[in-house]
Amino acid sequence: MRPHGRMLSTMTDAQQYCQDKAAASGSSFYYSFMFLPPERRRAIIALYAYCREVDDVVDECTDPGVARTKLAWWRDEIRRLYAGSPQHPVTRALAEAVGPFGIAEDQLATVIEGMAMDLEYNRYPDFDTLKLYCHRVAGIVGQMSARIFGYGDPRTLDYAEQLGLAFQLTNIIRDVGEDARRNRVYLPLDELAAAGLDASQLVHGGAAVQASESFQGLMARQIERALAVYDDAFKRLPAADRKPQLPGIIMAAIYRTLLEEIRDDGCRVLTHRTSLTPLRKLWIAWRTWAKRQ
Repeated sequence: MRPHGRMLSTMTDAQQYCQDKAAASGSSFYYSFMFLPPERRRAIIALYAYCREVDDVVDECTDPGVARTKLAWWRDEIRRLYAGSPQHPVTRALAEAVGPFGIAEDQLATVIEGMAMDLEYNRYPDFDTLKLYCHRVAGIVGQMSARIFGYGDPRTLDYAEQLGLAFQLTNIIRDVGEDARRNRVYLPLDELAAAGLDASQLVHGGAAVQASESFQGLMARQIERALAVYDDAFKRLPAADRKPQLPGIIMAAIYRTLLEEIRDDGCRVLTHRTSLTPLRKLWIAWRTWAKRQ
C-alpha cells in the first residue's frame, strides 16, 4: 500500500495540532485521508479538526451557558479567519485551504449552528426536523470535503450532501445508548411512537427494551433507511468524479461495514457501542483504494 506522500516533517505548528487532533479521535474518516496528496490531506485534516473542536464544545461543556459562549467565540473566529487574522491553530491551518478549495464562510458557520442545536433540542419530532440538524453538522461538511477532494461536475455536491446525511444517520444509530444516557434522543419521536415506544424508554431502559420486538423493528428500519441513503448518494455521483472522490467512497465502505456489524450483532445499541478495530478500518480502506486503482 502506498498512500500519497508521507506526513510531512515540515508541518507548521497549526498543521501538527490538526494532525494530532485527527489522529487522537480514532475516527473512520482519518483512514481515508492518508490516500490524498499532501495539500489536500492537510486541508481535509484541518476541516476535520475544526469540526471536532466545535463538536467538543457541546459534548464536553456541562454548562450550556459556557458552551454558548464558546460557540460564540468560534463564530467570531470564523469571521477573523476570513478577515485574515485567525487566532486558533485550527483556523490558522484552515486559512491555507479556504481560498484554494472554495470553502465559504457561511459553510463553516453553518456547522456551528448545527452544534448549537444540541444546546436547544434533545428530541426531534420527525425525520424532516432531524434532517436539518444532519444537514448542518454533516451534509455541509460533506460538501466542503468534496471540494477539497476535487470535483468537476456540480452534481457531485449533491452526492456529498447525501453521503454526509448517511454518515450522520450511521452515527445516530451507533450512539443511541450513549446519547440516551446524556438525555439526547435523535431517533424521530413520531417513529418511536409508531413502534409503541417513547423517549423515556430509551433514556431509562436497557437490555429489556433493547430485546423487545418493537425496538428491534424500529432499529431495523433505521438501518434500512441509512443504507438507502448511501445507495441514493452513490446514484448521484457522476462517474467522472469517482476517482477524486475516493476518500468519501472509502469512508462509506467503513461506515456501511459498521452498520452491518450493528445489524448482525442484534442492534444492541442501547447497551453496547459497536466499533471496528483500527486494523479492520485500515484493511477496508486499503481494499477499497486498491479496487479503484
